[in-house]
Amino acid sequence: MSDLPRHCTWNPYIREAYGEPVPGGRLTLRTHPEAGDPVTLRPRVVAARPAAELRWVRRTLVPGLLDTEHFFHLAEGPGRTTRLEHGERVRGLLAPFLGRLLTRNARDFAAMNEALRARVEAAPTTP
Repeated sequence: MSDLPRHCTWNPYIREAYGEPVPGGRLTLRTHPEAGDPVTLRPRVVAARPAAELRWVRRTLVPGLLDTEHFFHLAEGPGRTTRLEHGERVRGLLAPFLGRLLTRNARDFAAMNEALRARVEAAPTTP
């Protein structure tokens, strides 16, 4: 997840990603929603642990108006598998008015997760 320049090789939603995935770092993400025009986001990384977690926050104008936290957590699963928890928390005064947008985002995230699954399952395994 933290190999940002390679997102373009597998990710149908975040096709361009630049920046340092380190706490305090600023990312530039170019998203391509299924419905709508591409959008450039500039979130700040709040957590980054290799092979474990990547989390960033994006604020709209001022804190508390619309704060979006996006996260990826990797955990060991049964039988030498890895479980991905991927999601987004949206808070702030404008959050209650974003129902349709959040539904569309969920579809884009599902496509991204499925593309990641296909990439991982196609990769060679090591004994």
